[in-house]
Amino acid sequence: MSSKSDSGNRRIAIGKIIGTHGLKGGARVYSWAESTDSYAKGMQLTVAAPSGDVELTVQSAAPHKKGLLLTFKEVGHINDLEPLVGSELFVDRADLPEPEDGSYYWVDIIGLRVETVDGDFLGKVDSIFPTGSNDVYVVKDGKKEILVPALASVLKEIDLDQGIMVVDLPEGLL
Repeated sequence: MSSKSDSGNRRIAIGKIIGTHGLKGGARVYSWAESTDSYAKGMQLTVAAPSGDVELTVQSAAPHKKGLLLTFKEVGHINDLEPLVGSELFVDRADLPEPEDGSYYWVDIIGLRVETVDGDFLGKVDSIFPTGSNDVYVVKDGKKEILVPALASVLKEIDLDQGIMVVDLPEGLL
């Protein structure tokens, strides 16, 4: 999942309200989540509105064009939603489902120390981008940047508790 983090309280941005839908206050949302599971009925979301944070409860979620249509328990009319258009949607990290074995949330990967199997420090994961077949981790150490493919043959260990990723890079990648 592509996401930004408010690391102080582990809030993760999972989408953005990009418009309204209908008079009853439906929200058109651009989602950074890979599935609609992050928008399950009853899920508590925080909207980072210009006037301050607003807590909303998801009532329904459905795919719509390149995004989602969401309705919220607390929003009954378009006028209630219009001030929130353009705002990001956050979820508490603890409320997200645990990823499958071998999968991680981007927010958990960004910031990890990256070392080779020989113990050489390469840098820290600065960002991630998807390529279709696999993600690529952008590892930076000062001005030096290395692109590490997120492949089982390259990633030898990811220890979130220790904050470290161990890689075995193919020859020529360094």
